[in-house]
Amino acid sequence: MKTLVALTLFAALPAMAAQPDMLPVKQISLELARDIAMDAVEACRKEGYNVSAVVLDRAGNVQAALRDTLAARHTLEIAERKAGMSIMSGIASGEFLAARGDIRPELNHINGLIVMEGGLPIAAAGSLIGAVGVSGAPGGEKDAACAAAALKKVEERL
Repeated sequence: MKTLVALTLFAALPAMAAQPDMLPVKQISLELARDIAMDAVEACRKEGYNVSAVVLDRAGNVQAALRDTLAARHTLEIAERKAGMSIMSGIASGEFLAARGDIRPELNHINGLIVMEGGLPIAAAGSLIGAVGVSGAPGGEKDAACAAAALKKVEERL
């Protein structure tokens, strides 16, 4: 029995040793986050909507937040929570809503999340580097469209 345990531990050593102590991660820059937030606000302005746009980094921390002059103050929090939903799920918040509306009430009570359309993930080279959330347009699909327009505008930088 001791021999079997020793052999099992010995066989596991290469796998344990292969795990690096430091991991390289892709991180969204302040400049890119700022530009995405501003581009989202401007896309909604063109449609006549006053919105807030929040960009979170891969860990869900606010990297950039903008509230248009006439946007309601609560739109900042809602935009952040929409982006948080995209960080948590890795997909658009509206896509998550369509797939898992059954758990919407429970998730809406978790700090930093809201299951509403208007949050999109930001990916670079196959890695999730952040998310953008927009709030304030008359309907989540319009918020999502502004977020998508912003991501389209910076796609060559991703």
